[in-house]
Amino acid sequence: MWSKSVNFNVLMKIEMKETIKKSVRITKFAKREENPNNWYVVDADGKVLGRLASEVAKRIRGKYNPQFTPNSDVGDWVVVINADKVKLTGKRSELKEYKTHSRYPGGQRIRSFKEVSATHPERIITLAVKRMLPKTKLGSALIHKLKVYKGSEHPHSAQKPVALNIK
Repeated sequence: MWSKSVNFNVLMKIEMKETIKKSVRITKFAKREENPNNWYVVDADGKVLGRLASEVAKRIRGKYNPQFTPNSDVGDWVVVINADKVKLTGKRSELKEYKTHSRYPGGQRIRSFKEVSATHPERIITLAVKRMLPKTKLGSALIHKLKVYKGSEHPHSAQKPVALNIK
């Protein structure tokens, strides 16, 4: 009699463990090593700055990836060409200002959009995308996945980037 109850208890424990294994869902977190490095090239000619930057930021962050994990780098690399031909809507090209500070008293420098686009048009897109990424160590790492070039030539043809059409 005693042996039958022990066997029954053992069988019940085994059956319960199998039931629990089936019912428990495991959350899988994506890792950087598991993510393939996809490269995209975006032509900024005639595109609106904010709309372009938000789509690029989503690609870099990995929001389009089914394995998106908020705390890991699962995004793609993006190359933006023709950065000097990006446009702003309305009067933004006259009103937009870029502020920097040297952290010394009186060290604030204010430059207009036209000044920055004449000297360093790459910085316009880089700053717009950077400000849309997280303000953490992850955001600092993700901004390195953005490559911006003034003209239509870029040195990343060996990575075989795919053309990404952004409206």
